[in-house]
Amino acid sequence: MNLKKLFLIHCEQNNYEINQNQLQIIEILKDFYNKNFNLSFLSKIFSKKNIKLGFYLTGDVGVGKTMILNFFFEKLNENKLRLHFNEFMINFHDFIYKNKKNNKENSIDYFVKDLKKKLNILYFDEFQVTNIVDAMILGKLFEKIFQEKIKVIFSSNTKIDDLYKDGLQRDQFLPFIKILKKYSHENELLIEEDYRASKNSKLERFLSPLNQTTNFKFNKFFRKITKNKKQSLKILDIRGRKLKFQNFYDGVFKFNFDEVCDRNIGAEDYIKIAESSDFIFIEKLPNFDENNSNQQQRFITLIDIIYEKRIPLMITSESNLHSVTSSKSLIETFKRTTSRLHELTSIVYN
Repeated sequence: MNLKKLFLIHCEQNNYEINQNQLQIIEILKDFYNKNFNLSFLSKIFSKKNIKLGFYLTGDVGVGKTMILNFFFEKLNENKLRLHFNEFMINFHDFIYKNKKNNKENSIDYFVKDLKKKLNILYFDEFQVTNIVDAMILGKLFEKIFQEKIKVIFSSNTKIDDLYKDGLQRDQFLPFIKILKKYSHENELLIEEDYRASKNSKLERFLSPLNQTTNFKFNKFFRKITKNKKQSLKILDIRGRKLKFQNFYDGVFKFNFDEVCDRNIGAEDYIKIAESSDFIFIEKLPNFDENNSNQQQRFITLIDIIYEKRIPLMITSESNLHSVTSSKSLIETFKRTTSRLHELTSIVYN
């Protein structure tokens, strides 16, 4: 596979700017591909010790990490799966729960062996760890994944050594970092420009400040999107819990920020919301600081899932997009959210 040639064609067809640093990553991916998917049987035997099964690409928001890895992933003629890391861990916990009910031991082994039957490559875009329960088990889980020769591709804004930095009981997370570094190539894509922001500079659907004019524009567009749709009560069932939302219009949700971020709900709930959504409206996005950092973390998770599911978004906000403040602990993570909001609320995103 001539990966560089295919990438240049891909960029030309999609009117993407071609950057030399991106081409260097393509060359590294080509080497990763050749060693993991394109070796003869004898070559695999002789080079077994040198083959790394993970590819971890880090870099600032909007530099093209996702574009490059999406391109590479699509070219792989393999049994493969791309999904949000939160969704993957929810699937894992579901599997563990079912196996415990059946009195099965070594649930991680069962889970990974079941995974191996279905695929040989996983792809996590914008990988991050925020959940302490997940943080404590990732070392054992991913060691088994790599032992089963499952390849894993990661994109992240965070270098491996900085994952779950300042997290609770981080010492129990360190074995995962050791495993990840042992089995993965770590590469950084260095580009100063945020391509999401520059490509989608006109933010038609991110409205500020919170005033009568903003509300008029917001509701006018909402009426346009929901024309001929009837309002109904949407009840989502999440493992026996019932989440009720009043403003649902046949695939269109309308939320107040507090309704989805100032209550005890999380990634699993947001995934269920996204699965029922064609368009999402959110009103009254606040500024963030240390007093509402939990709400900010929920908002970050929500936007990650909306972005993964490619759902258009409209928001009213206290401040314009680049002026929304952040709690100190989430400043770097929130840069990704801001970049994604650029794309999700832009005039060209539908």
